[in-house]
Amino acid sequence: MNAPRPQGRLFLVPTPLDFGCTEQAPITHVLPEASLASAAGIRHWVCENAKTTRAFLKRVGETHPLIAPLPEQTITELPRHVHKKGDHQSGFDGKPLLTAALQGHDVGLISEAGMPAVADPGSSVVRAAHDLGITVVPLVGPVSLLLALAASGLNGQNFAFVGYLPQDAAERGARLKQLESLALKTGQTQLWIETPYRNAAMLSGLLQSLQANTRLAIASGLTLPSAHIQSHTVAQWKKGLKGPDGHTPAVYAIGP
Repeated sequence: MNAPRPQGRLFLVPTPLDFGCTEQAPITHVLPEASLASAAGIRHWVCENAKTTRAFLKRVGETHPLIAPLPEQTITELPRHVHKKGDHQSGFDGKPLLTAALQGHDVGLISEAGMPAVADPGSSVVRAAHDLGITVVPLVGPVSLLLALAASGLNGQNFAFVGYLPQDAAERGARLKQLESLALKTGQTQLWIETPYRNAAMLSGLLQSLQANTRLAIASGLTLPSAHIQSHTVAQWKKGLKGPDGHTPAVYAIGP
């Protein structure tokens, strides 16, 4: 009698941070050999966006032969409501997306940029894997939040990621003051992200809302030759320092 096929694993596959940027870094500059080889060996995917997943696999295939041609890869997108409400607020059950792993195939979880399930959807799938007894394997790759924090000069021993801030100017200003108060009281660095087209509005709101001595760090284009990382007091920023453009995702951090 044949032994049952062992379960597959869930690989958390990081991607380059150049999604949406006008330039791309060579993939071998931002992902190590072992991560690229693992990605090339997976043919079942759970993703944020199928189109960008295919584009990533095409880049991987230029250096490491894929286990199956792109048309033969099984790529399943997370539901849209998971993107909008988040994995935990939507109550999404990721178990059905792991059927291939239960049948003995490795599955890759991937987002559009960076590490899946960190500032991106996917944690519900990871949680489902643990509940099903499927081994979870995080691969090494770039994580924009940690790169920005390390380059900020702010407190890396105590920090919090707070996602996106409100779009409404008044609500955003109130939230910024709240985060600043927390940072100055506790020493805890506050990090968040913003979409490129709102970078100008975010910087303007920061300079209007924060105290002069609060330190503000902004990092954009991380891992690219054009990376732009600055960390100064708000008073220094007000002297005309240039912020990120309207085409590049950015990470913001404040602290004492």
